[in-house]
Amino acid sequence: VQLQASGGGLVQAGDSLRLSCAASEPTFSMKAMGWFRQAPGKEREFVAAINWSGRSTEYADSVKGRFTISRDNAKITVSLLMNSLKAEDTAVYYCAAAFGIVARTSQDEYEYWGQGTQVTVSS
Repeated sequence: VQLQASGGGLVQAGDSLRLSCAASEPTFSMKAMGWFRQAPGKEREFVAAINWSGRSTEYADSVKGRFTISRDNAKITVSLLMNSLKAEDTAVYYCAAAFGIVARTSQDEYEYWGQGTQVTVSS
């Protein structure tokens, strides 16, 4: 069981970036998925989550209105579109698969984790 995150990179403030997370098994289409991030010297924090069908989402206040999470269950992928990036968005971003079908904000609700992809926003 694997989650492979990709799409990170170095961008300037105000730019956009799209992260993708590919799951190794079709069963992930029945799980809620989430994105978390960890900045240097800080604890990992919730960013966004989406329920199994894609009809319900949750966002951290810090990214609401700038980030959009989506999923394609046919391709077993989850994406995070990040617009209007800020220097404080710099972090390693992790995708995760939840135990259940409901979008959750707590890390304790997530069963599988990807390896992380670095996003660096220069000001």
